[in-house]
Amino acid sequence: MKNCFAILTVILLALCLSFSLAPQTRAELRIDVSGAHSEPMPIAIPTFLASSDIAKPVAENITKVVSADLERSGLFSIMNPDSFVQKFTSVNEMPKFNDWQVISAAALVQGAVEEQTDDKLKVSFRLWDVFASMQMEGKVMTTRAGNWRRIAHIIADAIYKRITGEAGYFDTRIVYIAETGPKEARIKRLAVMDQDGENVKVLTDGKAMVLTPRFSPNMQQITYLSYYNNRPRVYLFDIETGKQSVVGNFPGMTFAPRFSPDGKSIIMSMAIGGNSEIYKMDLKTKKTVRLTNHPAIDTSPSYSPDGKYITFNSDRSGTQQLYVMKADGKDVRRISFGNGKYATPVWSPRGDYIAFTKIADNTFYIGVMFPDGTGERQLAEGYLVEAPTWAPNGRVLTYFKQPSPDDEVKIYTVDITGYNERMIDTPTEASDPAWSPLLP
Repeated sequence: MKNCFAILTVILLALCLSFSLAPQTRAELRIDVSGAHSEPMPIAIPTFLASSDIAKPVAENITKVVSADLERSGLFSIMNPDSFVQKFTSVNEMPKFNDWQVISAAALVQGAVEEQTDDKLKVSFRLWDVFASMQMEGKVMTTRAGNWRRIAHIIADAIYKRITGEAGYFDTRIVYIAETGPKEARIKRLAVMDQDGENVKVLTDGKAMVLTPRFSPNMQQITYLSYYNNRPRVYLFDIETGKQSVVGNFPGMTFAPRFSPDGKSIIMSMAIGGNSEIYKMDLKTKKTVRLTNHPAIDTSPSYSPDGKYITFNSDRSGTQQLYVMKADGKDVRRISFGNGKYATPVWSPRGDYIAFTKIADNTFYIGVMFPDGTGERQLAEGYLVEAPTWAPNGRVLTYFKQPSPDDEVKIYTVDITGYNERMIDTPTEASDPAWSPLLP
């Protein structure tokens, strides 16, 4: 597979540390993320040790990013280093568990960065269950010095997965629309960043407005809507080459694109003669199949993770509502029946929820419901809140929000319990986010 981003190349050994003093039995420390919101777990993360002056700033930065990732998840409380009793001199040094139990640390992370030859660094870490006095995880990774930030995200993912039992989402990227200029003459460029707002890269020049970007499953391409020559059409952007190409030469307007789970086709809306329907296009053969056939507006399609169903929104009932149909367009059924208008549905990667935008009583909401339409819950609200998209583990949503008419438009995240809403700091105003899969 081609490397998506040259800056993110990594030599990852991912070798479990074998320490003779470390117990090998399975630890019981666990955060249950399947139910309601719970108090964050206290975790101690001493600054990673460094073998040299060159390794020292990298060790400090890795510690900060790992801590920030875990804290931002809302599941962990990062303990104040001033409370630490034991001071480690080696990553091989056994913790004095009484010293960590007395300050009520539930988990402990040890880490070290060693300078190697040829601009390489060796990064190792160990995760401990403090009260069970046993090691839960250990890895060694070798990488270029400039790739330390990605290594930090990989470590945070490993800790998150070991304690929650679910895959992490820190080693990911978010594609979005970077917005600049006055409200009446907005310039909208395609941009991509790490999930924490770092390493922003603008991909388009702003000459044509772009909207609704979406990653392909293998992260080699982005599909999006662009108003080139004032005509809305669906485009593909090749991440490695920077090449842009239009998706088909269709007679009408095309918009709201999204990849199929296998990345081999795109579903989108096409408006011909004023009627908007949902179409599927095979990216290799360019063959197009019409999936809906109704005089109403059908748009914003999204596949279920197994590719067997599609959710979309339509006003065929008289108001804008959510629907589910089979992937071939058969057996259409309405699933939303609440007060207000529903839009931009997107299926969770786990298949258990459909997220959506809702407008009711002059307020925007981000909500979720089960695929059969039951269990509707609102997770976020504001003057303008739109376009939910899922983290690859299906635990967290991102969307864009303008809290009031005088506020900037920014990207936010929230977990599926509706707690822990966070803004992602971006250099400009930002909208239309879409989360990548975990990086390869």
